[in-house]
Amino acid sequence: MEPVVMDDDEPKLNFSAKGLYIGGSYVDPADGKSFRSVNPATQGRLGDVPLAGERDVARAVVAARSAFPAWSRMTLRERARCLTLLAERSLEHAEEIAHMDAVDSGNAIAGMRGDVGWVAESLRYFAGLMTEIKGETFSQGPRHLNFTRRQPYGVVAKINPFNHPFRFCAEKMAAPLAAGNCAVIKGSEQAPLSSLKLAELCEGIFPPGVVNIITGDGAAGAALVRQPEVRRIGVVGSVPTGRAIAREAAEGLKTVSLELGGKNPIIIFPDADPKKAALAAVKGMNMNRQGQSCGSTSRVLVHASLHHEVLAELVRQAEALPVGLPWLEQNEVGPIVSERQFEKVMGYIDGAKAQGAVLATGRGRPADPRLARGWFIAPTVFDAVRPDMRIAQEEIFGPVMSVMEWRNDDEMLRLANALDYGLTAAIVTNDLTKAMETAERIEAGYVWINSNGRYLGAPYGGWKQSGIGQEECFSELLSYTQVKNINLRW
Repeated sequence: MEPVVMDDDEPKLNFSAKGLYIGGSYVDPADGKSFRSVNPATQGRLGDVPLAGERDVARAVVAARSAFPAWSRMTLRERARCLTLLAERSLEHAEEIAHMDAVDSGNAIAGMRGDVGWVAESLRYFAGLMTEIKGETFSQGPRHLNFTRRQPYGVVAKINPFNHPFRFCAEKMAAPLAAGNCAVIKGSEQAPLSSLKLAELCEGIFPPGVVNIITGDGAAGAALVRQPEVRRIGVVGSVPTGRAIAREAAEGLKTVSLELGGKNPIIIFPDADPKKAALAAVKGMNMNRQGQSCGSTSRVLVHASLHHEVLAELVRQAEALPVGLPWLEQNEVGPIVSERQFEKVMGYIDGAKAQGAVLATGRGRPADPRLARGWFIAPTVFDAVRPDMRIAQEEIFGPVMSVMEWRNDDEMLRLANALDYGLTAAIVTNDLTKAMETAERIEAGYVWINSNGRYLGAPYGGWKQSGIGQEECFSELLSYTQVKNINLRW
């Protein structure tokens, strides 16, 4: 795979897939099938990608299982060294990876650079935590010792979405590998190229079979979940995808963690500065990924006394966002990842208009003729959104914000907690008591108060239908181990 050569109008991505990465080698799919990766900004062809089938999945699992005994017995120092080497190699190729993801997924290049940095930090973080995988001891009396050990599952399946293509494939394997497992990773078929680049980066670092990377569609993911040797599954995706995987995994009583979707509120109190509140809402929408983020704060719950001021500022800031080709430094909002996702988002916009929501800004496709070939949607803000509307209830996964008024705290909390989602929430206020009381009563796994961003070591995970388990923290590392109790007398 050659580096990306950038051009203002059309990047020249010299992509040629070596094959599926299984057992330390590149192999062609058993049935010889492939699928096409398309640039969402231009609809230009990027390359043909191997389509894994059931036999390929089985082969990857066999390779991981064969590598597991030696990898799990490797010293902690050696396993940590492998993760650290991958962190260093990722940073060495950061520009290439960032351009590749910008071209393949449509996400702004600045954010994709940040993803590579996050990957390096995550790999180093979990490498440093290995020595903290410890058990417990106690004794019932003389010549007796009861102790526990944490041991890896064996083969772990990781299934990832398109919105952080390289980051999720690389970051989400850090904890399983650190715990001594071997991994089979499936990248998203909507932005698959950097998952194959990850395979190249792993060469010469990990023993054959420790890391296996396949590309394919939902059928490949389902086949991976069904594999008997896969005992632990980690998924980042939508709620329907998570439910389907959980049902399939239940047949084998497999341990599953799910980081799923959200319809997240940002709650603006009457003492907030309207400009700062609007900025927090726009930033929280992750517009550098076109709102295609499970943590996006797409429901703007603003106190009635600030409604008009905040709405006006939201419109001003949304219209000021530079929309354009994502590999150009000046642009922040790129295209939706695929035609299918584009049509889905546009369907929500049309449906909101039909249900009576007031379109404050956003006219569907931007007017710029240079963007006509791509799946671009201008940042969109709806006002007068009612709780019963689809755009108030369902995750859109696009650059669409819904503004809703509230007048008292009980009404606000009812609105915030009304949905089955519970991933994130944000609070904007200068009243510490109000902030903490609201944070206590919000049904979400991650809450921001006058802040944004995430930090390694802080657990990230959803409540209700937004997921099971926490990631990016010590708990994630432990979740890839099983507890064994040993009762000893002598």
